[in-house]
Amino acid sequence: MLTVAVTGATGAQGGATARSLLAAGHRVRALTRRPDSPAADTLRALGADVRYADFDDRDSLDTALAGTDSLFAVTSFEAGIETEIRQGGSLVDAAAAARLGHVVLTSVAHADRDTGVPHYESKRTVEQHLRASGTPWTVIGPAAFMDNYAGGWTADGLREGTFAWPMPADRPLSLISSRDIGAFAALALGRREDFTGRRIDIASDERTPEEMTGMLAAATGRPLAYEEVPLASVRTRSTDLAAMFAYFTTTGLDVDVAGLRREFPEVDWQGFDDWAGAQDWPSILKPDPAPAHH
Repeated sequence: MLTVAVTGATGAQGGATARSLLAAGHRVRALTRRPDSPAADTLRALGADVRYADFDDRDSLDTALAGTDSLFAVTSFEAGIETEIRQGGSLVDAAAAARLGHVVLTSVAHADRDTGVPHYESKRTVEQHLRASGTPWTVIGPAAFMDNYAGGWTADGLREGTFAWPMPADRPLSLISSRDIGAFAALALGRREDFTGRRIDIASDERTPEEMTGMLAAATGRPLAYEEVPLASVRTRSTDLAAMFAYFTTTGLDVDVAGLRREFPEVDWQGFDDWAGAQDWPSILKPDPAPAHH
């Protein structure tokens, strides 16, 4: 039984990893900036030891990692890529100082290539820092998140009967759910000797937007039309995301889905249709309450 520190424990990837580790009988130290959040309470109820940690507070990281065997590391670019590089470096340095036996870093598929996508480049920098740190490492590179199709502007479109996405209808995209990322990370942490020194891109399905439209229609029980969002309109929101979708459309994320299913059957990989069928669409797509009139 390992004691594994899990960063981003109240988020999608960290939460899924924590649940998979607990289910496998390991001890989980769930690190979060918000130990009093509902998500933290949920992890406590499952048996996790929830601790405060902030990537910008090195002392909190040192304290949180003391006495753990391994670390699941996730970094975020939401506050900007410079912040991601700084926080990722600090986390890696804290892991090295704690002399951890294994760090599993979740990055992104193709981050080790010259993609020109800003937040792929920042993750690549964190990967390089980890490899240079002397700490035994594994890097997993998830493909596009299925979970993104159940929120944000995608969900807004689904409410209107449209699946809107910035890619041609017939261009395949490699996909994975956060549940499978967590299951794979837990497998890597539990089988350190098989995974140390490996960088593995992971995906559980590859689908075109046209195919996804049909599967989402079946899962939601609503007729849906596919609408290709122009990259120019994505660019007005984020040049980084526009660069990513341009990469998806031109180069694409080629991940060996069949090979992963053969080599790691214990992950019980979800196809996009499985994932879509497992979502609580009535609550996801319920209309926003009308604003109160004054």
